[in-house]
Amino acid sequence: MRILVTGASGFVGRNLVAALRNIQTGKDRTRAVSVSAIYEYDIDTDPALLNVYCADTDFVFNLAGVNRPKDPAEFMTGNFGFGSQLLDALKQTGNACPVMLASSLQATLIGRYADGDYGKSKKAGEDLFFAYEQETGTNVYIYRFPNLFGKWCRPNYNSAVATFCHNVANDLPITVSDPSVELELLYIDDLIEEMLCCLSGKPHRCNYDGLHPCADDHGAFCYAPITHKVTLGEIVELLETFKAQPTTLLLPEIAPNSFAKKLYSTYLSYLPKEKVSFPLKMNCDARGSFTELLKTQNFGQVSVNISKPGITKGQHWHHSKWEFFIVVSGHGLIQERRIGSDEVIEFEVSGDKIEAIHMLPGYTHNIINLSDSEDLVTVMWANELFDPNKPDTFGEEV
Repeated sequence: MRILVTGASGFVGRNLVAALRNIQTGKDRTRAVSVSAIYEYDIDTDPALLNVYCADTDFVFNLAGVNRPKDPAEFMTGNFGFGSQLLDALKQTGNACPVMLASSLQATLIGRYADGDYGKSKKAGEDLFFAYEQETGTNVYIYRFPNLFGKWCRPNYNSAVATFCHNVANDLPITVSDPSVELELLYIDDLIEEMLCCLSGKPHRCNYDGLHPCADDHGAFCYAPITHKVTLGEIVELLETFKAQPTTLLLPEIAPNSFAKKLYSTYLSYLPKEKVSFPLKMNCDARGSFTELLKTQNFGQVSVNISKPGITKGQHWHHSKWEFFIVVSGHGLIQERRIGSDEVIEFEVSGDKIEAIHMLPGYTHNIINLSDSEDLVTVMWANELFDPNKPDTFGEEV
């Protein structure tokens, strides 16, 4: 398929074009559609190319629009006027390909949106595209976007989440007048997933009950089914946790498909270069070093241990704590002995054959570097965070 994306340089456009390019180049083979050409059109594109693209495209994503003009009259020009130009170009070229329109919940003109020029321009755009559908019989897919967030979203523009992420990542202040204010948020990857479903002819359709989409296979509108309702206070609290991670090493709870997971990915995309890397505290002595890498509240912690040639480490046991030792470089020996027994079990380990060895509760254990010249590097996972007030660690030689 040949795809025309208007507003291709915007937040949604950049993400969509990147996804389409992955399909086009074969980097993403999970999709049911093929992409042979991507026509990117934006405010700085030669206007003569609009007719050229419209004559050749198989699907149009109309993402072009105006969000924050200097003159409110520009809302109608950008959100209605360009839509008219686009549809006229399709008519002139005789192209009845499907068209997707990016609208906004503000087009409902309900509540705080009742008198907004932006919402009125979006509603006019919707009416224009519905009329085009009736006139031509073309499939038109109209999406009313809620608040969007994700990588490449412009801060200090029209996304509170983008502004918060940018400011927290760059140690700038943020202002929240009412932490209890709730937002409905749509993550960019969830939106792009829905847009690719639309491209495949399988959009999620709906009608609207006020501001709320109601699933309906024959609905006039389309919608992305996965959104998140979160308060401003919850967003700020999560971001402060993310910011502290390089110091605490503690990763927050991040459930699959959760808002926290998506917000963390978004936050990381705003980190300045000097924060992309951060130092870890290496506990060094004559034997080598031990460095904590990551901690989690419910799934323990990960560390890396480096033992110099000929060095033995460990020589302790735990009542309930258990660990994995994974040698990733060097040549060593792990020994374990059950407390109260003389029987020793041994595991020769090497970075040439990476394997995980259980450190069993109730067994004293050690790890010996067998090399005369190379360091022994071991990744260690413990099922719980180290608590100096209750270490559950007792010295005893194997």
